[in-house]
Amino acid sequence: MNEQERITKLGNPRKPEADAGRMMLERMNESHAELTARAVGLLDIKDGDSVLDIGCGGGGALRRMSGLMKSGHLTGVDYSEVSVALSRDNNACDIASGKTEIIKASVEALPFADGTFDRILTVESFYFWPHPAENLREVCRVLRRGGRLVIASDVYTHEKMSMASRSSVEEYGLFAPTAGEFRNMLTNAGFCDVALHTEAGSDRIIVVGVK
Repeated sequence: MNEQERITKLGNPRKPEADAGRMMLERMNESHAELTARAVGLLDIKDGDSVLDIGCGGGGALRRMSGLMKSGHLTGVDYSEVSVALSRDNNACDIASGKTEIIKASVEALPFADGTFDRILTVESFYFWPHPAENLREVCRVLRRGGRLVIASDVYTHEKMSMASRSSVEEYGLFAPTAGEFRNMLTNAGFCDVALHTEAGSDRIIVVGVK
């Protein structure tokens, strides 16, 4: 086991904790940057939007989205105290200005009124959601009519899925549906115009749904 793998195990990807969790999240801000950029592009953020990042981790996606918005408001939620603390550190200026807020909360019960957000993003967290089908309905509840949800994941089940991804699914208990199962779950949760973005030779998938 190399040092990076050791930190990941100690840091607990499902719910980051302790110093190892903070180190793991800082690394993920870098390693997830490319996928995050693609996902944020598909989110189609507009000035004045209210945007929610579910499972905000180390705060990298919030920081990236802030750079695209002159006005509007960003909210990050995570159920890990370590993630919330690091996200706050990495977005301190935007929090001080009132542009961003980051709170401890779970996707199981989002503390927001119906239709609060114009855009909702989740990067590399969906595979840890406790009850994905039910959780998607909760996400749909807090999204306004016509709003957009983007789910980005570096693993989904398909015929050419790599052995490394299969091992990660088994080791960490990841929920890795097929592309068709993604589509069905979003449709059943209340989303329409569901689009699936995959790439040859990759296990990545970005799912876009409009309410």
